[in-house]
Amino acid sequence: MLKRAVKLLRTNISNNGGRSSSSFTYFAEKTPENRGPTEKLNMFQAINNALDLVLRTDPSSVIFGEDVGFGGVFRCSLDLQKKYGKERVFNTPLCEQGIVGFGIGLAVTGTTAIAEIQFADYMFPAFDQIVNEAAKYRYRSGNLFNCGKLTIRTPSSAIGHGGLYHSQSPESYYTHTPGLKIVIPRGALKAKGLLLACIRDEDPCIFFEPKSLYRAATDEVPVGDYECELGKADILRTGTDVTLIGWGPQVHVLLEVADLAKEKLKVNCEVIDLVSLLPWDKQTVINSIKKTGKVLIAHEAPKTSGFGGEIASTIQEECFLHLEAPVSRVTGFDTPFPHVFEPFYLPNKWRCFEAVQNLVCF
Repeated sequence: MLKRAVKLLRTNISNNGGRSSSSFTYFAEKTPENRGPTEKLNMFQAINNALDLVLRTDPSSVIFGEDVGFGGVFRCSLDLQKKYGKERVFNTPLCEQGIVGFGIGLAVTGTTAIAEIQFADYMFPAFDQIVNEAAKYRYRSGNLFNCGKLTIRTPSSAIGHGGLYHSQSPESYYTHTPGLKIVIPRGALKAKGLLLACIRDEDPCIFFEPKSLYRAATDEVPVGDYECELGKADILRTGTDVTLIGWGPQVHVLLEVADLAKEKLKVNCEVIDLVSLLPWDKQTVINSIKKTGKVLIAHEAPKTSGFGGEIASTIQEECFLHLEAPVSRVTGFDTPFPHVFEPFYLPNKWRCFEAVQNLVCF
C-alpha cells in the first residue's frame, strides 16, 4: 500500500509538476556571474547536489530520516548512502518526534545534523521537540549552548491530488517561534544556496521544499559551493503600481499575474519573493509599498492566521499613510486541504489577477 501511494505521488509530480497543468509557469533563474561552472538541474537534483557537497566537505555531517538511505520519496538523497556509507546517511524508525529529538542531540554535541521529515504534514508529532527544545536551547542556556547545526528538511505545499495529509503548508505554526529560521525556496538555484546557508547557520532551520517544484523547477545551478542570504527578500520584477508578495511556488503565479496586469490593465507590478519567513525582510516590503501604495499577498496556507496576516499587520503599522487601498490577501481557504477540489483551493493566477483588478479600481 505504501509503495503504491509513493508511486502515485511521484507520477502526479512527474506528469504536471505536482499541480494542475494550468496552475503556474516556472520562471527560470538567471545564474549570477562569478559563480563558476553551472549544470542544468531541477530542484530535487540541486538539493541532492547541496547535500553531497556538505557530506564531502564537512566530516561531521550526517543525513537521517525515513527512507533517506534509499533516496527518499522524492529522490533528494539518491545515492548518497552508497557514496558516504550507512554511518552518515541512514534510515530511522517512523517516529518524527524521535527524528528531531535525535537531531537535537547530535547538534548539541557538535555534529552537523540534517534531518528529513518525509512530508511537512508529518511534522506535528515533532512539534514539542522543535518548538520547546530546539528553538529554546540557546535562550535557556544563557547563550552557553545551542543546537544551531540542525536543519530539518521537509517537502511541503500542494502536490497534485495529495489530499489533506500530503499537501499542507504549515509554515505559520513555526514562524510563531523565536529561535527558529524558516526558509522556502522558489526554485533549483535558490534551493541549493539557501539549503547550504541553513545547514551552516548557528540557529536551527526548517527548510520547506515545495513538492510541486521538485521537477518543475529547472535552473542553471553552479556546481561549486555558494550560499544565498537568509532573511533577505528578492525583488524579481520592479514596478510602480502594485506590490505582489509571495514565496515558494506562489512566486511564479505572481510573476504570471504581473505579466497579465501589464498586458490587460497597463499596470506595472513589483514582485517580491520573501525567501525566508523567519526572519523576514520587512524593509524591502516597506520600501516597495511606500512606492506603489497597493499590495497583494498570496500563499497556499489557509487565510486565518496565515503568515500573510503578519505581513499585512506590519504594512498597516509602517505604511498606513502610504496605502491607497486595503491590503489584499489571496490564499487557500479555511478548510482542510481538499482532494479533487485542489484546483479551486489554490490561489491561482486568475484569483490573484482579480485581486489586482480590485486594487487598481479601488
